[in-house]
Order: sequence, then structure tokens, then C-alpha cells
Amino acid sequence: MDVTTWYLEQTSPADLRPAHRPGEPVDIVRAEVPSPEFGRFLYTAVGGDWQWTDRLPWTWRQWMDWLARPGAEIWVAWLRGTPAGYVELDAQEEGTVEIAYFGLLPYAIGRGLGGHLLSEGAARAWDLAGRWPGREATRRVWVHTCSLDGPAALANYRARGFRIYDEKRNAPGDEDEGATPGPWPGAGPRA
Repeated sequence: MDVTTWYLEQTSPADLRPAHRPGEPVDIVRAEVPSPEFGRFLYTAVGGDWQWTDRLPWTWRQWMDWLARPGAEIWVAWLRGTPAGYVELDAQEEGTVEIAYFGLLPYAIGRGLGGHLLSEGAARAWDLAGRWPGREATRRVWVHTCSLDGPAALANYRARGFRIYDEKRNAPGDEDEGATPGPWPGAGPRA
């Protein structure tokens, strides 16, 4: 099975087209204390059904080193006190910020939260330098998504004003076609 990866960008804060607020109250809060346990929880809970596997072998130290970097931010959507999804920002050189990870926990999909969370995440990417003294102002926000991600991912990015600047096709590694790791070893995919 071929996998298509799309690379998208915004080059101005004016590119952002915010989504409508969801019908239920959602708080989007920055997780300011680097926590490998919480970072790994979000990564596996959101990405377990979408072939997010690159960080599964990371040690606690690797998580801490990644999350504690200046300009690394995690913004969490909370629905009635429960994590519903997250956006991970990665400040890079020359005023570039990558939306490294974005997604919702399975229970939150289809509730109108994804567009709102992505809107807030992109807005926080644009104003990231204000929270990190010495950081260059953001001039570009980029993200990639692929055909293994959720079926609404690409459309959501485009609806928020991201434009495709590159597309690549390649065969995935040795993974079983359609198999997903689930949120923890042995959990398997959720229906």
C-alpha cells in the first residue's frame, strides 16, 4: 500500500481561517511543565489508531529532553476535565514553527473539536516567540499529514488556511497493512 504524505504551510498569520467554536465548552491549555508521562499518554492515546509509532521506543529521558527544549509546547484540549486532544509545537530555526503532532482522542472525534483545536494551535504557533524570550518571530508554520492519518486531517488543515507545498508517495515500512498499535501494547485498534 502506498502512503501519500502532504506538506502544508502558512506564511502569514492572516492565512489562518479559524473554525467555529464547538457546541460544548472546551478549554485549551498549555501544558507548561515538561512531563514525559503525559506527553507519551497524549501521543499514544491520539496516535495509536493512526500508525504513530516513531516515538514508541523513546525512553523517559528522550521524552524529557524533547519536551524541555526552548520553544517546544504542548497545548491540550480539555472537555469537562478530560483530555480531548492536543497540538504539539516545535519551534525551529529562522522563525519556523512545526505543528509536530495534532489530533483528538477517539471519544472526541466527530464532536466539532478538531477544527477549533487546530485553529488555536496554529494561532499559538504564530505567537510562540512572545512566550520564549530571544526567539525570532514566527514567519512560517508548517505541518505534514499522510494517508494513514484520520480521514478528516487533510481537509481540516486546508480549511484552516494551510496550503500544500509538497507531496510525496512512498511505501510504508514493514508494518502490517492496516494494523495499528492502539494506545498501549496489546490494546489493539478501537472500532
